[in-house]
Amino acid sequence: MIRRKFINQGLTGAALLTTQSAFPFTKLTIDVNEPFNMKFSPDFGLFADMAGSDPLDQIRWAYDQGFRAWESTMLLQRSAQEQETISQLIHQLGMEFGQFVGILTFPEVTFAGSDKAARDSVIKDANKSLEIAKRMGTKTVHNVLGLADPRLSWDFQMANAIELTKRLMDIYHPEGITMIIEPMNHKIDHPGMFLHNVSQAYSLVKGVDSNNVKILYDIYHVQIQEGNLIPTIEQVWDEIGYFQIGDTPGRNEPGTGEINYKNVLQFIHDKGYGGFLGLEHGNSMPGKEGVLATVEAYRAVDPM
Repeated sequence: MIRRKFINQGLTGAALLTTQSAFPFTKLTIDVNEPFNMKFSPDFGLFADMAGSDPLDQIRWAYDQGFRAWESTMLLQRSAQEQETISQLIHQLGMEFGQFVGILTFPEVTFAGSDKAARDSVIKDANKSLEIAKRMGTKTVHNVLGLADPRLSWDFQMANAIELTKRLMDIYHPEGITMIIEPMNHKIDHPGMFLHNVSQAYSLVKGVDSNNVKILYDIYHVQIQEGNLIPTIEQVWDEIGYFQIGDTPGRNEPGTGEINYKNVLQFIHDKGYGGFLGLEHGNSMPGKEGVLATVEAYRAVDPM
């Protein structure tokens, strides 16, 4: 999961009346409107250089290229009215909405620690995230588990995280919401985070023992932190609830780094995965050419 700058331009209900984008597009070498075989899920900003700054036009343009899902990591930064308008368009187009971050605790010790005020704040934020999930029509909430607590042993931190996640299940389970948790690499992007290995996330999920908490397997993070992608996916397969994509080095579209996305995605597809795969990266080239290159990259790695 990454943090990027988002467009704060207001949304209008009138914009929903048109299902075709108002922007002229360069002709692609791909079959426009042919849906992808996998549920690739872009985020705001990725296609802005081609579709324009209006978030609704970005969704429409993505639909025209064959994307049938969307996600918004920083959805919390948008008003309830904007969220509602986005949700209406996505469902009008027959698309699906995936993850958003409901609990955003990068600089704080939360799940791993024992501070009562911090843990109560997590519960409060979880209740707010439930209302957003209902508004968006999604069953997936991504919660960031915060920093590790260097004052506590690892076992105590894991016990704290399991206990707090169980409390969140009392909020999410009755509504059928799945909470996804993400190991983030320590080596480049997020030093100090509580979860940084897939095995740690797997242990936490098993400890909570609920079908409503799963692993967000960010392929970019796992490659940097530990590698061995396909065997690792196989080991934790029963607890994976979501994937995110980004190549490394550079954190751009597939084919721009060292990961063999053609093989990895084919493996995931052959295992029967039908869930979301978030496009959690940038474009390797600027402007319209960069956007088109990203769309082409996904056509090249989309499993048959």
